[in-house]
Amino acid sequence: MRARILLPAALAAALVTLTACGSGDGSASAGDAGASPSKASSPAQSPAGSHDSGSGSQGAKVPEALNFSATTVDGKPFEAKTLAGKPTVLWFWAPWCPTCKGQAAATAKVAADQQGKANVVGVAGLDKNAAMRDFVSDTGTGSFPHLSDEKGEVWKRFEITQQSFYVILDHTGRTVYEGVLPGGKGLAEKVSALTG
Repeated sequence: MRARILLPAALAAALVTLTACGSGDGSASAGDAGASPSKASSPAQSPAGSHDSGSGSQGAKVPEALNFSATTVDGKPFEAKTLAGKPTVLWFWAPWCPTCKGQAAATAKVAADQQGKANVVGVAGLDKNAAMRDFVSDTGTGSFPHLSDEKGEVWKRFEITQQSFYVILDHTGRTVYEGVLPGGKGLAEKVSALTG
C-alpha cells in the first residue's frame, strides 16, 4: 500500500525537479532555527537484504546513513561504510543541470583540499550513466568518486527531491547541513569547520 502512495509522490517530485535546477538557496542547516528536521540523519530503510554495519575506515563504527552499497559512474563497486569515521560531503547532481556544473569547481577544490581529512562523493541521478560520465569528464571532477544512481536508490535513501543539493555528515554520520550552495559557495567553510 505504501508503495502506491510513494510512487505518485516520487513522480511528482521528479517532475518538479525537472522544471527547476536547484531553485532557492536551500541553506537549511540541521542547527538552524526553523529548519526542517534532518532527513539524512535517519535515512529511509535500505532494501531487503540490507548490508551489515561492519566497520568503516580505521575501524570506525558505521552509522545507518552510510550503510549502503552503490556503483560508481566508472562501474566500480562502492561501499559507503568505507566513509565512516570522517566528515562526508554527499553532492547530489544531475548531468544536465547548469547549477550543478557551477558547483563542480568548488566541490572538486574541497575534495582536493580536504583529502585524507574528509570524504567528498558525488551522487549522480536523473539521467543515464553515459551522461554522468561525460559530466565528470567535462567538469574535471574525476578526482573523487561519483555514484551512478540511475534508479534513484541513494537519492531516495536521503530523501533528495532536487539536484544540486548537498548533504554534509560529521565524523559520526550525523547530518550537520543539507541544502543548495549556489556555485558551491560556503562548502569549504562548512567542511573546514568539521576537520579543524
